[in-house]
Amino acid sequence: MKFKVQVENLLSKSLEENPRLFLIELNFTNDNKIKIVLDGDDSVSLKDCIKVSRAIEHNLDRDVIDFGLEVSSVAANEPLIKRRQYLKNIGRKLSIKDVTDTKHEGILKSVNESEILIEWKERQPKKIGKGKETVVKDKTLSFSEIAQSNVILKF
Repeated sequence: MKFKVQVENLLSKSLEENPRLFLIELNFTNDNKIKIVLDGDDSVSLKDCIKVSRAIEHNLDRDVIDFGLEVSSVAANEPLIKRRQYLKNIGRKLSIKDVTDTKHEGILKSVNESEILIEWKERQPKKIGKGKETVVKDKTLSFSEIAQSNVILKF
């Protein structure tokens, strides 16, 4: 069995054993370094990374092929890629750039199979009289419209 296929199978089996985890990235370099980036429906602990690492490493023979293995969780400032990442971030504020390079910011309200809904407040002139009023606006974006999406972190 080819090395890459063997690693992919071991990773798949490990993720099946812990269905709250999911794969964000799997990369192989020419010198057999494997980089795995995971996310989870709630979080990814160091224990989770160690468990996945061991499930792969302990089932490969370094005498046959030498390799390096790095298993990590996705960084908090990394863009959202998968639908499951959007689901776990409902209620959080997102910064989104669409394919036309337009920027949107709002609270992620819902996610379905093909799109997301964000909501924000905006001040605009009153329809009657002077002054401004705060109105709630929303926008639906399909996943195909989103070029990049990040959670806005509060400190």
